[in-house]
Amino acid sequence: MANGQIRADVKPGLQVNVILKNDQRSGVKTTGIVKDLLTKSPKHPHGIKVRLEDGQVGRVCDILST
Repeated sequence: MANGQIRADVKPGLQVNVILKNDQRSGVKTTGIVKDLLTKSPKHPHGIKVRLEDGQVGRVCDILST
């Protein structure tokens, strides 16, 4: 299972776990489908920032499907 820190691994349509901005302290994960990639750099130490299909924005912590 990839950890979501490399932009090339994250693509629209993948099912992922993200940590939303409001949940950063608690570490609560939210599962969803990637709609858009918001991080432009090829890597990010806290995970690539994405917008899910339901409109929520968070950083990818786990890629569930490939």
